[in-house]
Amino acid sequence: MISKEKCKQIVETAISHGRRRKADGVEVTITGSNIATSRFANNGMTQNQCPDSLDVSVRLLKDGRQARQSTDDYSGKGIRQVVDDALASASRLEKDPQLIALPTLKQVRELTGKIDRKTVSRSDGKTAQMNADRRADIIGAVIDLALAKQLESSGVYASGFSFTALGNSNGVFQYHEETAAEFSVTMERNGASGWAKAQAISADDFSPLTLAEKAADTALRSGNARQLAPGRYTSILPPSAVLDLLCFLHGDFSATNHLDKLSSLTGKLGKKVFGDNITIVDDAYHALQGGAPFDGEGLPRSPIVLVDNGVVTNLVNSRISAAKMGAQPTGHSLQQPSALGDYALNPVIMGGTTSLDEMIRSSDRGVLLSRVWYVRTVDPETVLLTGMTRDGTFYVDKGEIAYPIKNFRFNVSIHELLNNVLALGPAVRAAGEEGAANVVPAMKVAGFNFTEVTKF
Repeated sequence: MISKEKCKQIVETAISHGRRRKADGVEVTITGSNIATSRFANNGMTQNQCPDSLDVSVRLLKDGRQARQSTDDYSGKGIRQVVDDALASASRLEKDPQLIALPTLKQVRELTGKIDRKTVSRSDGKTAQMNADRRADIIGAVIDLALAKQLESSGVYASGFSFTALGNSNGVFQYHEETAAEFSVTMERNGASGWAKAQAISADDFSPLTLAEKAADTALRSGNARQLAPGRYTSILPPSAVLDLLCFLHGDFSATNHLDKLSSLTGKLGKKVFGDNITIVDDAYHALQGGAPFDGEGLPRSPIVLVDNGVVTNLVNSRISAAKMGAQPTGHSLQQPSALGDYALNPVIMGGTTSLDEMIRSSDRGVLLSRVWYVRTVDPETVLLTGMTRDGTFYVDKGEIAYPIKNFRFNVSIHELLNNVLALGPAVRAAGEEGAANVVPAMKVAGFNFTEVTKF
């Protein structure tokens, strides 16, 4: 891994060479990581890998054209070469009518001054230094737990450090470093299974053994599942399931998608679309969030209310989409050039105070999900999704978990779902499989549409 000072040197090398080549603007993005991964399956360790990755990406503007080229060679010669490659690529392209000069340091400072929270700290030394032996010890304890319960365990434990640096020829320089720990575990016996997953900045923020115990308990309770008739049921969704469904809505808050009429919320700005109890903000500074507090062009990410008590109130934008809409940029640009333009990377679904146990006790007849899986879009206009339940699905009768049921396929519109939320749990940092870790609550929803029983 390289230091912040070395990143500044790389940026300056690229900018100096770009100026010698008469470039109109040079932007350099440097990303690196050393996320190590330990895997286990069949109650045994199967793999440990610790790759170091580094990418230097140069965006060059010249005569109304722009191009981006990348390299992993950060020597002086390598940086000069990637600048030359970007210049050669730009010369072969048509002029870009949407091209805007790179942001200036003055613009960045002005936007930063409008944000109450300007910094985040997302680096934990203990997590950065966690080694394979430590992960193996933890996995060993998980395997011992599985053996004691006559279960078969599998999963992944990853930990490490990453950074992003961005600088341009107008004086902008941004740097962010972050650690991450992630653990997922599946426990299984005779086709019955349980699953749990967590992701955090610090490895101390969750207990892998507690997650393993939860997965084991679900697996043991999932045996001899009965078949329940398909239909619409009041359903209880844990945060991981909510995350893996609602992540399909995030792109619909993009101003570029609205301009291109690709969003399910096109034409609905200022209108009530969801239930009164639904409020969504995009907040890169939230204590449970992750990621850099600046966007793909180095602008600070502005906290922004996207949905206020069901009303779609704002969109996230880049400088390009903001100019088209006569708005101020919100600091949500993707790395340019990009057809996608902008994206809400840090949504927070505001929660309530109802626990999962309270949701179960208040349900006369319903379904408790552990997880959703293989979720795909059917109809983008209503964000109609299809997917399956797995790793523990249960029938709730008169306020109690009555018995395990066979897994369902479901068809659910996110627009419909967010108009049928009966109760919300506290918002937590959740980890799933379809979307990146984010801040969501558990939900109790009416009329969740299970269309057929699956074969497993």
